[in-house]
Parts: sequence; C-alpha cells; structure tokens
Amino acid sequence: MRITYKDIRENEEINLLIEKGNQVLQELGYTEHSKKHAAKVAETAGKILRDLGYDERDIELSRIAGYMHDIGNSINRHDHAHSGAILAYQILKELKMPLEDILVVTTAIGNHDEATGTAVDVVSAALILADKTDVRRNRVRNPIIANFDAHDRVNYAALSTKLEVRKDKKIIQMDLTLDDSMSTVMDYFEIFLQRMMMCRRAAEVLGYKFKLVANGSKLC
Repeated sequence: MRITYKDIRENEEINLLIEKGNQVLQELGYTEHSKKHAAKVAETAGKILRDLGYDERDIELSRIAGYMHDIGNSINRHDHAHSGAILAYQILKELKMPLEDILVVTTAIGNHDEATGTAVDVVSAALILADKTDVRRNRVRNPIIANFDAHDRVNYAALSTKLEVRKDKKIIQMDLTLDDSMSTVMDYFEIFLQRMMMCRRAAEVLGYKFKLVANGSKLC
C-alpha cells in the first residue's frame, strides 16, 4: 500500500507527536518546531529532489521524512533523531507502508541531526538540506529580545532565506539576508558551522556543491 504525504499530514497520531514535541522544546527554550516547520521542511525536501529530476517515489518519501523528522522531540530532545526514527518505523508499519519505503524514511529521520547523523542517500540528503536551512525570525519564541541566546539572535536576525538548485553550475545555494544590528554574518557561521558542514555533505551525496551566501558574501 502506497502511503502518501497527504496521508501523513492528515494523520492524527503524527500531528499529536509533532505538537507535543513542539511544546517540549518551548519549555526548554528552543525555536518553533511545529507542524509549520514540519510542512516547510517536507515541501522543501520534495522540491529539491524534483528540481534535481528524481522520481516521484523519492520525492514523496522525502516529503514524508520531512514531515515526520522531529516527532522524537515528543520523547526527549536528546537523541530525538533516533527515537523519532523508531516511532516512525512503528507508525508506518501499522499504516502498512512497504518495508523498503519505511526503511528509506527511518534512515533519513535517524540521520538528520548534526550531532550523530549525516547524509547517506538522496532522501536523507534532501531532508538535511531542507531542515538545516529553515532559519527565520518567526521561529523564535522568546518574547524578550534582551534575553535572547545566540541561536535566538541568529534566527531573529534572518530577514530572508532562499535555497536554490543551480543545475547549470551543479550548486545548491542558500542565500541568507541578516539584520546586522541583531547578528553578524560571522555570528551565523559560528553558531551554524556544523549544520553548514552537514549541508555540504548532503549536497555532495546529490552530486552537487553547497554554497552559503550571507548578505552578499560567500561563506562556504
């Protein structure tokens, strides 16, 4: 039975896990990880593979992995990629998704966190690129700017982000515009260096190079 991205987005259990994880992270002072983030990651991952010419199965599995990637936060932020992969395996098995498709999704979820994971196939690569480039002001939930930590400042400073597949140059490029009064380009690079290195590896798995351009300056 082919499970679609639409099926996953409408699944009550999955949506409850996402929202519980989002509540947990709010209590811990993390940025927004709601259904909005899940959907944005899903749609960006799918678009990356579509732009690169991958087939509909890979595109759909990348969307499903993207939507479900943070469900492990409902258990604990620590090791959430691994617990999320185990949760996803059980849910998708109960939905009677083919085992080969389940394994693609769970591998991507289990490898999306920079502390322990890396891109190992095209679906995990698309998920990583989509997740690590979702930097935006409205993900910050701390209402008091004076109390921002470094991650809050960088996310709040992000005025716009754009991820573009440039097939002519074999480049996947992230264009970032930052409010310099809140955070400098070097602040961003310092905070998100590990994530950007992860994106570079993900682009390589797709046969491309990753470029980060912040306020007009090429950083990597």
